[in-house]
Amino acid sequence: MPTRKLKRKITRKIHKKRKRHFLLRREILLIFLAIALLGTGFYLKQKISFYYAMYFNQFHHKKLSNSESEENRINRIIGDYADKTFGMDVSHYQRKEDIKWDSLSIGNRAIPIEFVVLRATMGNRSADKHFDEFWKLAKKHELIRGAYHFYRADEDPVLQANNFLENVKLESGDLPPILDIEKIPRRKSTKKLIEDLKIWCRIVEETYGEKPIIYTYYHYYKDFLKGEFDGYPVWLANYNDVPEPSPNQDWKIWQFTENGIVYGINSKVDLNVFNGNRWSLKRLTLD
Repeated sequence: MPTRKLKRKITRKIHKKRKRHFLLRREILLIFLAIALLGTGFYLKQKISFYYAMYFNQFHHKKLSNSESEENRINRIIGDYADKTFGMDVSHYQRKEDIKWDSLSIGNRAIPIEFVVLRATMGNRSADKHFDEFWKLAKKHELIRGAYHFYRADEDPVLQANNFLENVKLESGDLPPILDIEKIPRRKSTKKLIEDLKIWCRIVEETYGEKPIIYTYYHYYKDFLKGEFDGYPVWLANYNDVPEPSPNQDWKIWQFTENGIVYGINSKVDLNVFNGNRWSLKRLTLD
């Protein structure tokens, strides 16, 4: 009899343990399902909001317009990437009085602008005259900020890196430093240009402890930079009617037009999409 009681006791313990494991697995599964449903809900919400606005709540800028083909291309990209994160980049080419920082959106006001990249410096000694004010305004309106240096291919990489570091003080929550390279040098070889770009990156990386983001055009990257900056986040410009900026290159940000019409701005701007949601973009920012 004692043996039978012991067996029943052991059996009950086993059943209780199995039940606990089952309930735990069920709770974990329900959590995953809830997260998946939330993600799907957000994705559908963005998509539905965009297409609803497209057909029932169209926004027409009073001063700005694009050709029908360019407008259709931009809207197609916004629709395809409606679950991603959109931003813009600006410089002194945009007048200060043209931007209302508290109401920036695209896609017929259905898609918010969530990050802004500002031109900070150019070459050895030049700085953008609007940078300081735009930088403060972006923070005031809780936009994720980025600052870029326009690299002049024939100038000195050390002076250019120091120019950027003297004018830009990145903070926690800002994007890593950004290097904009678009031009071919006239007085240097391509090999020397690559060496100089790596010097700029090394100096800036040593200061902030993060690899800079490399910005350039798709064909420039393919022809000159590919294989030289592996491990660096890539921001590609491609204004063609394509589904993504590069068919065979990982990319973080796509600048898909220089003719962006943004609700809240009275001049055209470059529009960008980050290849992820806002949480992913925040993970890219400085600690």
